[in-house]
Amino acid sequence: MTKKEDGNIITMKEVKEQEAKKEKVDLTKLPIKIKLMHIQQELKVSKSQVNKFGGYKYRSLEDILEAVKPLLAKYGLILTFVDNIELIGERYYLATLAQLESIDGDDASVRNGVAVKAYARESLVKKGMDESQITGAASSYARKYALNALFAIDDTKDADTQNNKNDITLKEMSKDKRDKIVETIKKIAPKDFEINLDMTYFEAKKAYE
Repeated sequence: MTKKEDGNIITMKEVKEQEAKKEKVDLTKLPIKIKLMHIQQELKVSKSQVNKFGGYKYRSLEDILEAVKPLLAKYGLILTFVDNIELIGERYYLATLAQLESIDGDDASVRNGVAVKAYARESLVKKGMDESQITGAASSYARKYALNALFAIDDTKDADTQNNKNDITLKEMSKDKRDKIVETIKKIAPKDFEINLDMTYFEAKKAYE
């Protein structure tokens, strides 16, 4: 039987409360990189989307955000995005900076924050979309891959990240490979979809979705 300093008996309820207080750690006060390490270990995002063109499963930006938001709240973190247009070579790319900061908002937190940048090239053609919608699609794509890098999400099995065929135009591909892709597009895409050989593999498969 345990007694307090004043001689009174401590109940089991009080003992459990004291033990709980000792074990409780304020996760929002951890260093930001320790918080990020825990989130990378705890975050689980299933590949629930299916790409009709390639027949593979993938994670969407919305899937990742839905899964990570509770963990951000748990560890007292804020996730923000900053989009910019950058000229690389002869093409413009949409660059997204994903920034992770602590909610306390002090100067040290901001200086010690974590940020990752990712790029996406706007499609030359996107069936049924105006220019603003094309930019929005590129932003979503860049944000997704910024989060993949930030939270160490493995997407190596996704067709989007295999080889370098996203950067090669249909015109630059071998005839056999181009013919196979064009044949697949014709089977899946709407009848009025026009194939532009100056499109990249990525632009071709995204254009009609």
